[in-house]
Amino acid sequence: MAGTGKSTISRTIAQELAEKKRLAASFFFTRGKKDISHSRMFFTTIAAQLANSLPVLRTPISDAIGNNPDIFKQGLREQWNQLILNPLKNAPTQSIQLVVVIDALDECDSMQDIQLILQLLEEAKDLKTVRIKIFLTSRPEIPIFDGFRQLSGEAYQDFILHNIPLDTVNADISTFFLQKLSPLKAKHGLGTPWPDEGIIEQLVERAAGLFIYAATTLRFIEDGIDGPEEQLSLVLHATKSSRSITKHLDGLYATLLQHSVLRKWDSQECEQLAGRFRQVVGSIVIMFNIMPARNLAQLLQIPFKMVSRTLDSLRSVLNVPENESQPVRLFHLSFRDFLQDSQRCSDSRFQIDGKERHTSLFRNCMEHISQLQENMCDLWGPGVLITEIPDDTIQKSIPLHIQYACRYWLDHWRLGNPVEEDIKAIRQFLEQHLLHWLEGLSLIGEVSNGVHMIIALEEILSVSFIVYYFVQRTVLTYNRDNWGTTI
Repeated sequence: MAGTGKSTISRTIAQELAEKKRLAASFFFTRGKKDISHSRMFFTTIAAQLANSLPVLRTPISDAIGNNPDIFKQGLREQWNQLILNPLKNAPTQSIQLVVVIDALDECDSMQDIQLILQLLEEAKDLKTVRIKIFLTSRPEIPIFDGFRQLSGEAYQDFILHNIPLDTVNADISTFFLQKLSPLKAKHGLGTPWPDEGIIEQLVERAAGLFIYAATTLRFIEDGIDGPEEQLSLVLHATKSSRSITKHLDGLYATLLQHSVLRKWDSQECEQLAGRFRQVVGSIVIMFNIMPARNLAQLLQIPFKMVSRTLDSLRSVLNVPENESQPVRLFHLSFRDFLQDSQRCSDSRFQIDGKERHTSLFRNCMEHISQLQENMCDLWGPGVLITEIPDDTIQKSIPLHIQYACRYWLDHWRLGNPVEEDIKAIRQFLEQHLLHWLEGLSLIGEVSNGVHMIIALEEILSVSFIVYYFVQRTVLTYNRDNWGTTI
């Protein structure tokens, strides 16, 4: 399935299937969220839910884990075969047909994994005992198309949302506007009719079949400072920023940015506000993992109030939780696409230069990890195991923004526009803080990623001697002291 609104549909279907007790398992990929932006936990999560949905699978899945305790670290094919396919093959015949829901496969961060997942899922069609159907949603991206092309014709059926008759979509969007705007009329004591039939028709026409336009418009009208009538007027007078299919959505995004971020400030203040927007929102757009606003401010090394003010003005397009411990995220990836496309976002003040942002975040990360020290958790003696350290101790000693810096500094460097000074900073970091960085990675359970990063460094920077020397010293140090880790 492809098209706008796929996530809403898949979540609705999953809920309905669960109510009918036909939902076997579900997995919702989300780019930027650590555990669900990649495939490493995909089949293990599906297996756990299958064991819960089908009691007859609990013993074979449990046995598979007992026979191979390292299965969680192995590849997708091994996990699929041992945790899912083999238990399903050997299960008693079931009369009920169950469904697995997989949402936004295109948001998985590995294109190779996407195609492999599709190949493995096809094998479910040959099951004889338990009948499993898979409902999968995705944007129509090339790796997805290529993956389906390699499947046999009888293995799948596709349904393209864009092929739904426009009259049907428009009727749904019209109903959405009528139902959602009516409470605002009562709340604000607006005259009748508001909005009238003509305004609803204009909004539906501008949506052009894109539900995200309707949802964003509603949030903008609801959350606006100037009241729903003025906010609606701004929407109706939004300029069309391009000739593409998203022209009205682009015009809406441009209008809400100019109104919410810049408002009526003078040119100098507008430039400062736009610069802060590019720094804060631009970081959210390209970061590999989302985080709460306070941690974001710490990562960017700017006052929390500045971050908070920037985010509060953009609640139409950003989910900014009232609970400050919850991460900030985009409502829809179309906003990210808009900001990074100069053809769609014609106002250069809001355009996000990905390479520039990656470079800036790399430098922020380097400043943080260059302050790491030995024994960050103040462990009480040699021989302490990671499992013996309370989670709150680790979180307090290594807060989220430091964890992020430890994990992703090299990714930002590789995707940015580094200069010679940045390479010098990496070399200096390796000379002074490699041990501390590896200790930090170990404490947050990311030491395996650290190994891959070191291998990448050796290839990119030709620092084999430095890496070899310091890794050897690291191993000797940790073997001698056994400071709460195993390397």
